[in-house]
Amino acid sequence: MSTSSEQPEKPLHQLLTTSLVDIYVGSENTDWTIHEKLLCYHSPFFRKIFYGKENRESKTKSYGLPDSDDLPFELFVGWLYSRALRYPEAEKDVGPLLDLYFLSEQFQITKLSDDVVETVRAFYHNNETYPGLRRVQYVYANTSEDNEMREMMVNSVARYLTLSDAIPAHWENALKKNGQLSVDIIRSIQQWHLEGRSVPDARDVSQDRGREKVGFSAVAEGMSMTEIKDEDVDLDHSKTNGSS
Repeated sequence: MSTSSEQPEKPLHQLLTTSLVDIYVGSENTDWTIHEKLLCYHSPFFRKIFYGKENRESKTKSYGLPDSDDLPFELFVGWLYSRALRYPEAEKDVGPLLDLYFLSEQFQITKLSDDVVETVRAFYHNNETYPGLRRVQYVYANTSEDNEMREMMVNSVARYLTLSDAIPAHWENALKKNGQLSVDIIRSIQQWHLEGRSVPDARDVSQDRGREKVGFSAVAEGMSMTEIKDEDVDLDHSKTNGSS
């Protein structure tokens, strides 16, 4: 049972058998009844749970996800049956998509992970905005290195900071505290392979070194660079979250 690109994917009607499983989500144990074959076909995580040796002996048809939230799991179920994602109408809708991405990583569904990254990427690109600091911090807190969502976020931020007149104060503070983020941004810029003649050379006194005395710009998270930030960012908040 594989969804490898080397094999054609099974059509939905072949996966909707009479065997069902119950997935209990969140602290309220919301019961989601899902077609077992469909769930296990797409997710190696659930395949092991329901088709593994231990399950063959216990024959359990339920599983609990007490640490998950209902909304991202609802998005997951919607994708499972339709193979489509709900496009975010506003920046606040990106948070649940990030939580869905973390679920896709837990469930080991590469296609869903790719779909979420592309949806988030398209949202920021189509709206000519960039991921805000809280979004980036949230992704860093829930992913490890060599992660596609993290790479997309940091590449976007690298472009945003490079094209800004100055580093916004909240980003400067974050970069001082998070060395890995700073290194990743530099790596991202290096991957652009800029021509040497397009980069100011501070060693050459005859050249404009590109240094300007400007103040920090105040750009709102998830907003375009021309919009002014209306509210303060809590720089010392110890726990990041995906909400706006």
